[in-house]
Amino acid sequence: MLYLLAVIGAATVGILMWRAFGPSTLPPRSTRRAPVAPDDDPEFLRKLDERVRRRDEDQ
Repeated sequence: MLYLLAVIGAATVGILMWRAFGPSTLPPRSTRRAPVAPDDDPEFLRKLDERVRRRDEDQ
C-alpha cells in the first residue's frame, strides 16, 4: 500500500512540475520581426519610390 501511495505521489509531483516548468501552452510568438533599417522595410521603400516618382513627374 505504501508503494502505491508513493507512485501516486511521484506521478502527481511529476505532473505538477511538468505543468509549472514544461513547454509553454501559449501560442508561439510571431516570427516576423521589425525591420532593422529603413532599407529593410518594404513599406518604407514603397513610399520612397512613390515620392521619387511624384518628384520626377513634377519636374
